[in-house]
Amino acid sequence: MTALIFDFDGVIADSEALANIVLAEEISALGRPTSYDDALDRYMGQRWHDLAALIAADIGACLPKGFAKKLMVNTLTRFRSDLTEVTGATAFIRRFATLPRCIASSSSMERLEVCLEVLNLSDLFTDRVFSADLVERGKPYPDIFLHAAQQLNARPEDCIVIEDSPSGVKAGIAAGMRVIGLCAGSHIRTGHGERLRAAGATHIAHNWDEVAAIVEQA
Repeated sequence: MTALIFDFDGVIADSEALANIVLAEEISALGRPTSYDDALDRYMGQRWHDLAALIAADIGACLPKGFAKKLMVNTLTRFRSDLTEVTGATAFIRRFATLPRCIASSSSMERLEVCLEVLNLSDLFTDRVFSADLVERGKPYPDIFLHAAQQLNARPEDCIVIEDSPSGVKAGIAAGMRVIGLCAGSHIRTGHGERLRAAGATHIAHNWDEVAAIVEQA
């Protein structure tokens, strides 16, 4: 039976735009002017350990003490006030409720739990929410997706990954899974589908109805 593995930010939660606005603000405050587009291009899809190292390299200094906590607090505050789902995500999840499913994300468990609560989705995933903090290597390595498949008792080749970032697409393909590149979040810009296809996406979808059509044919 096909199993569904969802990335979260930009796939279920329309969070990438909000998170990258806050990130750009915080990096700019460190003395490196960073726009929203810069943040999307440079930092999107990274787990915290890798993101912190990249920011430190870009500013040419160690991150100040408390930076991670401040960034998390400000991001979660923005989520609690402004976060919405990617249109159609909940309806899709309910439509395919008989299929094994989980979330496999680069985000921390704290962030995932807050977002699921805000979106009233906690009950649809319960203990099937996996953070890349659980594995040694983050995306584009396949570790988080292989872990997710194991937890679902599914073979990698029977899994469909739904992703919105090139690094996530590469991770899914490296895991031996089929990958749908989803271009439905508010952060998506012209040419994003081509970037996902170049990363190896098996299919490109522009909304959840298109994802549903692909899954039904799987």
